Amino acid sequence: MERSMDLNKALILGIESSCDDTAASVLEINSKGSEIKSSIVHNQFNLHKEYGGVVPEIAARAHAELIDIVVEKSLKSANVVIKDINAIGVTAGPGLIGGVLSGLMFAKGLSVSIKKPLIGVNHLAGHALTPRLTNKVNFPYLMLLVSGGHCQFLIVHNYNSFERLGGTIDDAPGEAFDKAARLLGLKQPGGPAIEEAAKTGDEDRFDLPRPLLDREDCDFSFSGLKTALMRKQNELTKKQGGLFEKDVCDLSASFQQAMHDVIVEKSIRAIDLYSKITNRKPTFSIAGGVAANKKIRHSLKNICTTKKVDFLAPPLDLCTDNAAIIAYAAAERFLHGDYDDTTLSARPRWPLDDQKPAILGSGKKGPKA
Repeated sequence: MERSMDLNKALILGIESSCDDTAASVLEINSKGSEIKSSIVHNQFNLHKEYGGVVPEIAARAHAELIDIVVEKSLKSANVVIKDINAIGVTAGPGLIGGVLSGLMFAKGLSVSIKKPLIGVNHLAGHALTPRLTNKVNFPYLMLLVSGGHCQFLIVHNYNSFERLGGTIDDAPGEAFDKAARLLGLKQPGGPAIEEAAKTGDEDRFDLPRPLLDREDCDFSFSGLKTALMRKQNELTKKQGGLFEKDVCDLSASFQQAMHDVIVEKSIRAIDLYSKITNRKPTFSIAGGVAANKKIRHSLKNICTTKKVDFLAPPLDLCTDNAAIIAYAAAERFLHGDYDDTTLSARPRWPLDDQKPAILGSGKKGPKA
């Protein structure tokens, strides 16, 4: 049963280990709102780069070795000790099961040892609630969660109530960017590499598909776009024995433009659908690594201006995986006395909207929720 709580001040420790970032954060909540006291993120990029993607077994082992160190750094950076913490929030899913288990088991042990509440957080809820952490946005609002592992439109009705308007049925955008970058011989992560190459490219040179724009819904599909890019790359390679730098830049620009057009058009539809469902205009926010793409972010801001809708894009360090958003999602539950116990389980799949069928598909960063 939920127990409403009124505290002048509380400190929440957040722990995140759902993919290839081991992270910890201390968040203070008080009568004025919330403040990130520390946010430590240890990336495993060097451990996985030679494999072209995240290797679950390597990630899980690294999380287990690093998590106590990262938590200790976070506490030190916040200038607090563990006994000062009022609750522990930890990602319990969705994600790579080995990594999620590493963080969850550590959090359980810590919760028991210091006798403080344990709160399991849906990683996607952390992203979806970020506008409340950064801008104190009132419920409800519209969220586009767009990253390497997920892509969906959500109406955020409350801290524990989410309505999915649409999502990807196969690859997530960040995943598609990564695969495209590998095809073109660019470095990882693919999103920033494609964006950089596209700066001097001709976005009109290659006619790439805009998947699912012929459908009226808010769903996405990016697998076919990636395949079309591969065919263009193969045609050029066969014709001229390889790719010139101009080819790489033009292919990058054309790919980014196709991705951009789909996301922007689907966002227009999601804003209209939100208004139809709620009979009000939304605050529209984006989160996730792909939200850092300047071209996509700029166009989404423009359509919101045209539609007279408020637009929010959290700082980049809160768009990518981190523990501050996990701590905040835990804080929302903590203030309602909504806790878990040591029977809390790790969940590789965990849809925010459990009233609708799960989105099918699984990419390199784990199952779609």
